[in-house]
Amino acid sequence: MESDDGFLRALSAHDAAVSQLGLPIWIGAEPTFTDRFSEAPEWLFCALGDDKRERAERVFARLASASPGSAVFRCVGRQYEDEDLPRWNYGLYSHRQGRTTWKGPPDPLLVGSLENASGAGESPDPVKLDPVQYARLLADRLNQRCLSASVLPEPQAGRLVFRCDDVPLPTDIKQCPDLGRALLGQDRVEGVEVCDELACDGSYLICCVPSGDALQVELPAISDIELFARVLETIGETANELEIPAMMLTGFPPPIDDSIAWMTVTADPAVIEVNMAPANQISDLWRDLTQLQQAANAEGLDSFRLQYNGEESDSGGGGQITLGGPTPQASPFLRIPGMLPSLVRYFNRHPSLSYLHAFASIGPASQAPRVDEGVRGTMNELRLTLELLRRVGNPAPETIWGALAPFLADPGGNTHRAEINIEKLWNPYLGNRGRLGLVEFRSFRMGPVPETTTSLAALLRSIVAMLAAHHCDQPLVDWGGELHERYSLPFFLQADLREVLEDLNREGFGLGEPIVEHLMRDKDLLLSRFQLGNTQVELRRAMEFWPLVGDVSMQRGGSRTIDASTHRIEVRLRNNDNPESLDGWTLRYGDWEIPLRAVHDRVGDGRLVGLRYRSFCPQQGLHPTLPAQDPLTLVLSHPDDRHWEICLHQWEPNGQAYPGLPVDLQEARSRRQARCVVKQLHRAPDPGNPPPPEALGDHITDLRWY
Repeated sequence: MESDDGFLRALSAHDAAVSQLGLPIWIGAEPTFTDRFSEAPEWLFCALGDDKRERAERVFARLASASPGSAVFRCVGRQYEDEDLPRWNYGLYSHRQGRTTWKGPPDPLLVGSLENASGAGESPDPVKLDPVQYARLLADRLNQRCLSASVLPEPQAGRLVFRCDDVPLPTDIKQCPDLGRALLGQDRVEGVEVCDELACDGSYLICCVPSGDALQVELPAISDIELFARVLETIGETANELEIPAMMLTGFPPPIDDSIAWMTVTADPAVIEVNMAPANQISDLWRDLTQLQQAANAEGLDSFRLQYNGEESDSGGGGQITLGGPTPQASPFLRIPGMLPSLVRYFNRHPSLSYLHAFASIGPASQAPRVDEGVRGTMNELRLTLELLRRVGNPAPETIWGALAPFLADPGGNTHRAEINIEKLWNPYLGNRGRLGLVEFRSFRMGPVPETTTSLAALLRSIVAMLAAHHCDQPLVDWGGELHERYSLPFFLQADLREVLEDLNREGFGLGEPIVEHLMRDKDLLLSRFQLGNTQVELRRAMEFWPLVGDVSMQRGGSRTIDASTHRIEVRLRNNDNPESLDGWTLRYGDWEIPLRAVHDRVGDGRLVGLRYRSFCPQQGLHPTLPAQDPLTLVLSHPDDRHWEICLHQWEPNGQAYPGLPVDLQEARSRRQARCVVKQLHRAPDPGNPPPPEALGDHITDLRWY
């Protein structure tokens, strides 16, 4: 409780600092959860599955039950070309001021207890589920509310259409085929998003059909909040009047503005994805994330995975964070035209923002490449673009988007796959969905605990607040090979993040230590820690940049083949009692003598090197003749003629099978430690040679050249 109190105080201090700026910065998050013990396809790589849907429904039911008076929607979800139907999508529609948005019958998910979330039980009187009777009464009630409504003739008698003006209603299906369109979710979705052609012309179609023990009412696309509230209220009152026991609201997503909190639970490959309602305070985000984590854990779902060998990884679905404003026009990225260029410059100068909390696959072939990881030559064009925007002084939103969108994309031009994703900032090609004033940060893995995601959101929000007060006009850095060498090592990423935190402190947007503690990612990267005499040796997993295999343009669907057989580790030596004793230490691999770099940080002096090697041979990948370097065998030597052999195994050192997945983080970390076997040698190794130039970098030695 004391640690929670300290964390909450740090969040409150952050909210207070941002509020003094007078610029609302809202925060959204997309947490993902998985069954880390299951090896079913739906929890490893597939988007859809019966077990996933059932558990998602139970998670959603827990969240909806904690928000009485909110409306439950089952809207059409995303669809990809290799999927027959759109994905399911459950939404919770709440008023931010606590007002009731739904007074009608409950959704079947909320009928009865959570243990019987499907609503099974005694069947209601079939008369109460007569869709034609309901449609006729609903049309009458809409007419009483000054909306022109009419029920369609047979065989579409369960459908009604209404308008808000005096234009005649379309009722002839031959003249208006859209009146007989298939229900959403029962046909393929063509294009990026579903479009309601009738609603675009001012005619709104409501479809009523029985669905089990509930009445299903499919809503049209209504963009006006007040009109939607009137229609929703009428739908609920009509259902209550007929004593309908349960109702499913389906169809197009409801309209939202800054008065509405809209949360959805949907399917994604290997995970359940939750698109949270944006929060205007970081403390509210933490509360919502904590409630969500508790609901997911109660249904056997986690925000992380533990591999058999003890490696810790994220859920498998990412943990994106979005910043914007209460309205598109109030977004800091549109109110302050220089904000986005400043953000691009600042992220370019601080690789820790891209890599330290990233998922396993990073770099140009990842789902979220940096702007400077594209095709060579892009940097000069980006420099010119930023300069031209600066000269404009006050560029319009469409100018900002049009100038930067070509650069905020992956090397193939996909704007969705970008570290800084602006496809919903002011995108003319996505309709209203593309003009929300939002910037999404896609490089973050799913945080293992709510505090991690909250801390990352606070970090981003503080950076935006700082840049609002003080633009970043520093030139872009062309890191060259240093980007994927120096900044693949945790030591330098943590040092770079400290520089960011110092900038925030200096400008009045510093983050409290409880937040910083969650930002300095380290525990899951540590492979092994041991003492050699007075010297402490630490092996950490470093960041790796896995390449695509084959022609990406020929790879269909949402996944792409990468070669994940290459790993990096960071070898770190410290002796804070006597730093001089670090002089003369040598590291060997075979007959290579690998140089150790002297480093210094707030802890003290140290020696450091990064090693790159092949941990296994993939079925499909690069370098088919290159064998696996497992175990990775190193020799550390002290100048007083003491030598130790260090064998880092990818799996259990004795070749035995693990009894199962680790049950918790403690067991996972014990398995990692056990994979590193250290023994003292009785004689010195033979004299060695330096690695060849092609294997030796400033910070990384590539052992694959051995």
